[in-house]
Amino acid sequence: MLTIRPPIHPGEILREEFLVPLRLKPYSLARELHVPRTRIERLAAEKSPVTPDTALRLAKFFDTTPEFWMNMQAGFDLATELAAKKDDISSIRSLRAA
Repeated sequence: MLTIRPPIHPGEILREEFLVPLRLKPYSLARELHVPRTRIERLAAEKSPVTPDTALRLAKFFDTTPEFWMNMQAGFDLATELAAKKDDISSIRSLRAA
């Protein structure tokens, strides 16, 4: 059986683990990353996903890895999709069960 956990958007991590503790505003971070202010504002507000471009820029600025950001996004996307299609996915039988 698949376990459904509440998905955590990468924007929440950006906001709560990076922006708030470092007292950075989305506008300031956007300026440092050379991206439009709205890109970071929408990400921090959990209204848009982390793109590969944004992941590369965040990784460079925060000394993390692009995979850190992209894996969070993939995990969020998978959890969200599973929640939306739980019944359909649960009805698929496993090859081992055949």
